[in-house]
Formats: sequence, structure tokens, C-alpha cells
Amino acid sequence: MNSSLRGMTRMATAGLRALLVLTLVCGVLYPLAVTGIAQALFPDQADGSKIKENGKVVGSELIGQSFTLDAKDKDGNPLPDPRWFQPRPSAAGENVYNTRYSLTVSGASNLAADSKVLRDSVIARRAAIATFNGVPQRDVPVDALTASASGIDPHISPAYADLQVSRVAREHGLSRQAVQRLVEQHTDGRLAGFLGEPHVNVLKLNLAVRRLAAGERGD
Repeated sequence: MNSSLRGMTRMATAGLRALLVLTLVCGVLYPLAVTGIAQALFPDQADGSKIKENGKVVGSELIGQSFTLDAKDKDGNPLPDPRWFQPRPSAAGENVYNTRYSLTVSGASNLAADSKVLRDSVIARRAAIATFNGVPQRDVPVDALTASASGIDPHISPAYADLQVSRVAREHGLSRQAVQRLVEQHTDGRLAGFLGEPHVNVLKLNLAVRRLAAGERGD
């Protein structure tokens, strides 16, 4: 074997050893170490920030979900369930409310601020949401009309939650004051006191509504 071939063989062997070592370190040991540390220090976050009700996982604090009826609109899309607080629109949606959440198409619509499609959809949503909640169109807040950057935002603004209080209370036979207290209890403030805006987790709020309604009915 000449020197050139021996050199190539040594290089290939060294490269293979490096590949195996890096695969072991970066592909096995490092992920296991990070997972172990995360599970030890932040078990809830490491497991996906799951929300449990009666011992069963019903969702995640980080991912929005739909609250719809079995009934469909004329295009075959599910209609929002009036018994529950509704989330903000999702770019994955297919009807005027756009609350069909899907992790497979997470993302924004990417429509420009001067887009006619965006403008028309906002106008349609404002009219539909105002009618659905029995309020003037001018009272519908911005987050009820536009999707988040992820398209799966689990939160709404306190203003949008307040807008829905009367409808939810009426559908469950609860007092408006009782449901309003739940909104206040589930409103989280700005992170560190100055980052972001106050927000309400829709799933947590709806679970609280269900518990209150069940308790008042004696279920």
C-alpha cells in the first residue's frame, strides 16, 4: 500500500471515529442529560405544560384548541359552541371564525396590513362575533379579529373575555357576576410586571366555568 492510500485510509478511519464519537455525545448523551435536568428542575414544562382535569390530560397551557359544535355552516365547517369562551382566530381555520386549530399548519396568514383579503376577513369576523355575542361591532377587540403569529395562541385579552361573559353565563344558567369573577381570577398580568399584555388562558377559563356550572347544578 503506497503512502497516499495509507493517508487516505487514516483520514477515513479518523473521520469515522469522529462521527461515532460525536453521534454518541451529541445524539445520545447530551439529549439524555438535558432531558434529565429538565425533568428534575421543570417537570411540568418538560412534559408539555399539560392541563389535567379529573386525572386526564385535556390540553396544554401553550396550545390553543377549538370549542365548537357538531353543527356545520353552509361550507361544512364547525360552528363555535356558545356555551364556552372562544379563542382568537387561527390561520389554520376554514370559516369566518377561524377557530379550527391545527398543529400541522401552525403559523400566521402572512397577509400584509393593506391586504384586501385580510381587511374583508376582519370585517366579516367583526360582524359575526358581534352577532354571536349580542354586542355592538365597535366593542369587538382587535385580538378577536386577527390571528396570532403561531396561529395556536391559547390566550385572549381580558377585553375579549369580558365580551363573552354574558353569553357564557346565560348558556350555563350562571350569574354574570360569577362568570366575571372567573375571568378576573384567570387573568394573568404582564411577565415580570412589564413584558407583554394581560391575558386569559381560554382552556383554563372554560374548565373553571364547567366546574362552577356543575357545582351550581349539584352534578
